[in-house]
Amino acid sequence: MIRVVLVDDQTLVRQGVKSLLSLAENIQVIAEAGDGQQAIDTIPGLKPDVVLMDMRMPVKSGLEAVQELSAKGLLPPTIILTTFDDDELVLAGIKAGAKGYLLKDVSLEQLVEAIEVVAKGGSLVQPAMSQRLLSGLEGLNNHFVSLERPDPLTERETEILRLMAGGFSNKEIANSLHVAEGTIKNHVSNILSKLGVRDRTRAVLKAFELKIV
Repeated sequence: MIRVVLVDDQTLVRQGVKSLLSLAENIQVIAEAGDGQQAIDTIPGLKPDVVLMDMRMPVKSGLEAVQELSAKGLLPPTIILTTFDDDELVLAGIKAGAKGYLLKDVSLEQLVEAIEVVAKGGSLVQPAMSQRLLSGLEGLNNHFVSLERPDPLTERETEILRLMAGGFSNKEIANSLHVAEGTIKNHVSNILSKLGVRDRTRAVLKAFELKIV
């Protein structure tokens, strides 16, 4: 069972998402929070598998909650869930440690799939979305990633990076390529090093930025 904490200042939205997720057999909403401060107070003690985090909330925003929890090493795998098509906020959230983002108009199937992907260690960086987000990097003064060309990836590393971009976990990539999971972990480590990033989400974003995948 994937344990989820839902953070949104709109009660109706929380109730709606919770009702939808109740239809999924493998997902349980274990707690709700109405603002970023409540999220900061609630999440560490519950240690959920996934957090669905709204960005624009009173008291403290979702971005502030992600940043504070991440700084304390207490941020679970987090999906930014928002109605706002705000590239700068999304990039800031991912930079702070979120594993991706979804607009609130996604289908139940898409939301469930996203939660499952993130719970397994994957990320939600889809090509079309990433290209739009990355187009705004110049306006952020390159605070997110360097535009410098990284060391070239091998053919196998590029193949693995494409699968990472699809949101697949190390185990799923290993099964797909018929190799040991440890081998994939080594490849992922090399990919992160060559791209000069510290996690999978940034690796995929940088790969799209540099048109590697």
